[in-house]
Amino acid sequence: DVRKKRTELGVVEGWCAVPVSGVKDQYYYYSTYNCKDESTASTNPKKIMILGGGPNRIGQGIEFDYCCCHAAMALREMGYETIMVNCNPETVSTDYDTSDKLYFEPVSLEDVLQIYHKEKPAGVIVQFGGQTPLNIARALSDEGVKILGTSIDSIDIAEDRDLFRKMMDQLGIPMPESGMATNIDEALACVKQIGGYPVMIRPSFVLGGRGMEVIYDEAMLREYVAKAVGVTPDRPLLIDRFLHNALECEADALSDGEHVYIPSVMEHVELAGVHSGDSACIIPPVTITKENLATIKDYTRKIAEALHVCGLMNMQYAIEDGKVFVLEANPRASRTVPLVSKVCNTQMARLATRLMLGEKLSDLKLKDKKFNHHGAKEAVFPFDKFPKVDPVLGPEMRSTGEVLGLSDDYALAYYKSQEAAGSFLPNEGAVLISLSDKVNLSEQAIEIGKEFQKLGFKIYATEGTAKFYEKAGVKCEVVNKIAEGRPNVLDIILNKQVNLIINTPWAKRDAIKDESAIRKAAIKYKVPYITTLAGAYNTVKGIAAARNGHGAVKSLQEYHASIEEV
Repeated sequence: DVRKKRTELGVVEGWCAVPVSGVKDQYYYYSTYNCKDESTASTNPKKIMILGGGPNRIGQGIEFDYCCCHAAMALREMGYETIMVNCNPETVSTDYDTSDKLYFEPVSLEDVLQIYHKEKPAGVIVQFGGQTPLNIARALSDEGVKILGTSIDSIDIAEDRDLFRKMMDQLGIPMPESGMATNIDEALACVKQIGGYPVMIRPSFVLGGRGMEVIYDEAMLREYVAKAVGVTPDRPLLIDRFLHNALECEADALSDGEHVYIPSVMEHVELAGVHSGDSACIIPPVTITKENLATIKDYTRKIAEALHVCGLMNMQYAIEDGKVFVLEANPRASRTVPLVSKVCNTQMARLATRLMLGEKLSDLKLKDKKFNHHGAKEAVFPFDKFPKVDPVLGPEMRSTGEVLGLSDDYALAYYKSQEAAGSFLPNEGAVLISLSDKVNLSEQAIEIGKEFQKLGFKIYATEGTAKFYEKAGVKCEVVNKIAEGRPNVLDIILNKQVNLIINTPWAKRDAIKDESAIRKAAIKYKVPYITTLAGAYNTVKGIAAARNGHGAVKSLQEYHASIEEV
């Protein structure tokens, strides 16, 4: 109402041109109510507006900038004029030559609408800027803006947990048992209904798993609900059954509303419970069975068809005891799109742009592929800047970037990804292993110990872990806990007696004793550290593979040339 009245009074924005230094007749524009409008809208009817992601932050970063840039390139090749709306000076999408016209503005309803009414584009792309454009997509549509690609109703179904679960029930696709609550009584009843603790709890409508936590007992639940803010019937707390020892995986797909193309499935290294943005992942998958792979692809197709997705979609799954569960659907570009594009030689963002402009998958002539190489994505964390923060991975995203390792061998690709992330794994020396509880004292833990022993590493272990390993025939040197005298576990880190630290966290907070201090010491003294058993397993396999050399340097084009179409 305010905007309507303001417009009637003639109080409207103008845009000032900022000339690009050293480049003739190139400008970008910023708005003000206090100047003459210097922006001239072209009369070209073939122009498209792209909404960027705004500020880079945890959960939403340069991956979406990549997608916006490739969309602009694809549109230019198709003969369209491009209008970019973004306000981040650190991105490539705000370079003067990425788009035909750049409005350096907040990605907010007010600013986007004013640019839309001025430029009158044929449509607006909201899929490539992450959650920020999606948050205003419904309001834009209500104001008459033509949203290209997946419909707003479909986006709302995927975003609304209750509506999405109803759709999954109709399709016969399993999801972890869950419920919603707005107060502690409802939360307690919900936990009882879905089978007890542990549970995963999070607020509605958040990015990067913000505020998400694993709850192990009633005391933790009461504390979480008491601290939760902004909880209303429209924005309830979401409570899910925690999947035990479940392998997480995801699939990025292209869809034209009727047909679906899936370049590959990604297998996460860390088990379910670690945010997907913080987990390392392998493309194509290594340990997922053929049956589960077929199920994942089948579910992805059914969901994309039911939602009438046009463009990109990201699906997240978890496999518990051989059964595939759907975790969530994102009918937009995901942070894995650049990785899938590079590993699979499938330019996802460009192809999705063509689909949103009316082309069909059959026009793109895409075929299934057989890969002779692997890509390993690893997350990059800022923990070295915050030495007092415990670097434990969990359901709330903490990474600030990601890297990619490529190799013909998946273990070597993982090793390369660790190097790229700044964690230089040792090829020899000593490893400190401190495993937390019964969950981690497993057959996989024994295999890790035996592999390090076979590679000639000296193994230091805390008392409980050492007893576990001695029974399994793995030789260890026991180190004292902090309170048990000197030298203790921190001393051997300080004295540079260990080259690698494997320290898994206890499940419950009240069980945390020395382990937090071990991880903080690893950061302080720059010793590579691993906090998950799955990460440790891939690390020892990677070290073994690297013993045989990194192999010759190969270009991305050489890797792509080895891909076979099937």
